Amino acid sequence: MKAVSISLLLILPLHADKIRDHWFSGAEISSYRLTQSHYGESHPGHAELIFVTEPFLLGQQVKDESGRGDSADILKLNALTTFHTGIYSYRTMTSTFRPIDLERFPHALKSTTSIQDWCGQAFQQSNFRENGWSVQLRSYFESAGDKDLTLPAAHLEDALWITLRLDPKKLPTGKTEIIPGAIFTRLNHQPIAAVSAMASLTESGKTSTYKISYPSLERTLAIRFDTVFPHVIRNWQETTPKGTTTAILSKRLENIDYWRMNKPGDAVKRKELGLSPVAD
Repeated sequence: MKAVSISLLLILPLHADKIRDHWFSGAEISSYRLTQSHYGESHPGHAELIFVTEPFLLGQQVKDESGRGDSADILKLNALTTFHTGIYSYRTMTSTFRPIDLERFPHALKSTTSIQDWCGQAFQQSNFRENGWSVQLRSYFESAGDKDLTLPAAHLEDALWITLRLDPKKLPTGKTEIIPGAIFTRLNHQPIAAVSAMASLTESGKTSTYKISYPSLERTLAIRFDTVFPHVIRNWQETTPKGTTTAILSKRLENIDYWRMNKPGDAVKRKELGLSPVAD
């Protein structure tokens, strides 16, 4: 959404050329057929992953709209899901902001998650500050309530999806500590904490799989993606004792300036993504 700065070009490695060529020419929007496990049952739905670059203020950790602040170019992921449980609906969204310079910034800078259903809503925000995470949780549920937490500088699961798109070789592997995805912790009313995990990256021809296992949570997340850049995410699967959630790529649009497509006639793009003309 903004040309990469000259100062950033000087410190990025040579392979950043392909990153700039691909990611600085518009957004990528992918839609997925979702089967969401919740309440011990499987529920149909849909998911969207929207990747787009933005300049991001390092201090305030918000989009640099003035162009005059101390900022870095980030790849943002907006991950949305919609599914129904019986009569009522769930809608979730996680926005994660990860600098494209993986050497200078070993962690994402910020991640926010909101969940809405007919009972209430929850909001979680994690900001990376110096040597750890500052986390805010605001929830309708008594067990979660309003909490402010400080966590160590562990990997953020919600940011690993972006690292995967930029350079899978930078993904943590082996025994490590990861803060599980916010959608998982909120839907399952789990504590927000860094958890011991085993991670692996396996290449199998045209596709590769990144797998994270959390023994203490009895949870596994496996993301399958194209081995070659830009590492398109083909599907993912989350398995817990309560059931399995899967998402399979349905449609994909790239190099699109969706933020300008806000007129009734632009709804044709929703059809191209396999989405209903009216939001469900």
